[in-house]
Amino acid sequence: MTTGLAPEFIYFDLGNVLLTFDTQIACRQLAELTGLGVERIREIVFSSRLQWRYECGEVSSREFYDAFCAAAGVRPDYDALHHAHSAMFSLNVPVVPIASHLWGAGYRLGILSNTCEAHWNYVAGGRYAVIGELFSVQVLSYRERCCKPDREIYQRAVERAGVPPQRIFFVDDRPENVAGAVAAGLDAVLFEGASALAESLRARGLVFNY
Repeated sequence: MTTGLAPEFIYFDLGNVLLTFDTQIACRQLAELTGLGVERIREIVFSSRLQWRYECGEVSSREFYDAFCAAAGVRPDYDALHHAHSAMFSLNVPVVPIASHLWGAGYRLGILSNTCEAHWNYVAGGRYAVIGELFSVQVLSYRERCCKPDREIYQRAVERAGVPPQRIFFVDDRPENVAGAVAAGLDAVLFEGASALAESLRARGLVFNY
């Protein structure tokens, strides 16, 4: 859905847009750390919605750790647990040139993501230079204490961008998050690969070397 106006600000989702991730890797690493089975780890972290509460800012990193330990019946090293929980990301390499060339062409970029403190610290701590160098604005659910597709987080993204919502382009891999952005007045598209993203951007009048 396009507003007919060229975007002045571009938000990227983090997981499965800028980066890929695999929760099975995290579950396996946590299982190795704790001695529990992978499916039990998945129940504790994901099926229980503990991860969702962590991403929405309802629990802190320490509270996540304590809740995990209480459910698991073990108490591994705090930093080791968060590393095992977080070391599941890789760059989505085909998207990096798009972001880099947009930045090089002078477009303002941001990240609008449902994420938790541990995951953000892992990906933004220097492992992926593109995250720290290109994106001047980060609207992160755990900091905002609200998650996509709630309207509140899109309103905060608009405030951070400092432009009208119809002048903001947003790409996300989940249809419900795209729908939430559109309902909040943003120009949003579903991520269906780097080539499709580049075509969507060019269709809106953006000029960049890709």
